[in-house]
Amino acid sequence: MKFLLLVFAGLALWWLWKNGFAKGRTTMDRTEAAKLLGIAPDADPEAILSAHKRLIAKVHPDAGGSAELASRINQ
Repeated sequence: MKFLLLVFAGLALWWLWKNGFAKGRTTMDRTEAAKLLGIAPDADPEAILSAHKRLIAKVHPDAGGSAELASRINQ
């Protein structure tokens, strides 16, 4: 199950990379970051923090994820 979740997260980030936040920019805007975290763009800071912690726990290098993916999420 964890493997499928990591694969799905990787594919979602790859798709966002190809179709969104990688188009000549090094930073994401608020809507792209919200898509990545799976929350509404106008979410409150508490929801953003919660979604970030949940996602980074799944893709962190210590949990078998990639360092590049974790750094992109931390951005």
